[in-house]
Amino acid sequence: MSSRDGKPDHGYPPLSAVLPPLILGTATFNSQYVSDPLSMPSAAIVSRCLELGITAFDTSPYYGPSESILGSALSHALSSSPTPIPRSALTLITKCGRIAPTTFDYSPSRIRHSVLRSLRRLNTPYLDLVYAHDVEFVTSADVLAAVRELRRLRDEDHLVRYVGISGFPVARLVELAEMIRRETGEGVDAVLSYGNFTVQNRTLGRAELEGGAGAAAGPRSSSPLRRFKDAGVDVVLNASMLGMGLLTSAGIPPDPETPVVVPTADGEEERASPLAKWHPSPPALRLACRELAALAADEGERLESVAIRWALAEWARIGALAGLGVKGPGAEVAVGATVMGVTSVGELEETAREWEGVLGSLALQGRDAEADEADSARQNKIIELVEKKMWPALGKGWLDYSWASPGDDFVNQLAEADRGVVPDDDGIMAGYAQAKATAEQYRKTGLA
Repeated sequence: MSSRDGKPDHGYPPLSAVLPPLILGTATFNSQYVSDPLSMPSAAIVSRCLELGITAFDTSPYYGPSESILGSALSHALSSSPTPIPRSALTLITKCGRIAPTTFDYSPSRIRHSVLRSLRRLNTPYLDLVYAHDVEFVTSADVLAAVRELRRLRDEDHLVRYVGISGFPVARLVELAEMIRRETGEGVDAVLSYGNFTVQNRTLGRAELEGGAGAAAGPRSSSPLRRFKDAGVDVVLNASMLGMGLLTSAGIPPDPETPVVVPTADGEEERASPLAKWHPSPPALRLACRELAALAADEGERLESVAIRWALAEWARIGALAGLGVKGPGAEVAVGATVMGVTSVGELEETAREWEGVLGSLALQGRDAEADEADSARQNKIIELVEKKMWPALGKGWLDYSWASPGDDFVNQLAEADRGVVPDDDGIMAGYAQAKATAEQYRKTGLA
């Protein structure tokens, strides 16, 4: 059966009607961001999320132990909650296809194995949304095969409810979204873009920022968001508001041997930066972003707060303007959805406070007029600081700069003989039939 817009009627409402606007991303539950992810306060972060009403979580098997850490933290939070939280109240999002930094396998058998493994790690009967991960590293045919298998897992096995693609180059994401719609007649439910709607890099929504409402309705070539909409994409999410660590007070040193200064309970201390070893930004961009930290400090602000507030608020506005936002149950209007990454409860609470301020500045908080006016005043201050000081400081060289992904020297290290070969010693595939039966039971009976 098909719906009126030509999409298959899989029995689920549009993703935009159920996805929360603020999502905890757990790429930070990984040694790329912290020296020892197993010792970070993941359980406290997840518990505090639920207390704050943040019920959506994004992870990936590529993020090292992230899926397992998140699954354990969720189990702890749910078991210790004073009030029962049903599975239907959570949104669990993961990815598939990227195995290692230079190894990708988008074959249907590996996609299927990845989904089943994620179900086990997250201790869930189904996944709300699964992305094909970092799609720019593989061929269009690979992406199409992965999306088809994810949709089969949705339609036949009911292990997945929504399907999307994620990656860095906006132009490539647009091309692939259009290709998927053209080849299958169905647009993807979601596109996850990271690092391309920040204080430093506005590529994802630059046409709308510069042209206002007219850009969203203008020529297709003028706006990636317009093209996503034309390609049948339901939701576009913005991730990595801090540019994977670029837009922080500590910043990323231009070389791995230089330490960063971080605040501690006793003051400050120097530490090695895990980001400096792998972050794809050139040294000159890292130095340019340090200048932004100084400009924020001159205004009595932290660069993190400025970058988070600007990206949250502007994406809430522009994502909705482009018709690619979310309007979950009880929401009055649509807003653009954001994935936030944190490494501490303090960072989580800071982002949540900025989000509350965004809602207030948009008059969506239902508070008194004085509070909304204060939020609007701060929002205007942030926009003025970014537009009049930070963007000119970045100049034409670094404003909207995106590094190449993949680089010219990238070669997929997956051996052809290993393509589609799944492990036979982890018991994952042996549980396939039971996983399908459990997911079907949840779908039919609406189990919590």
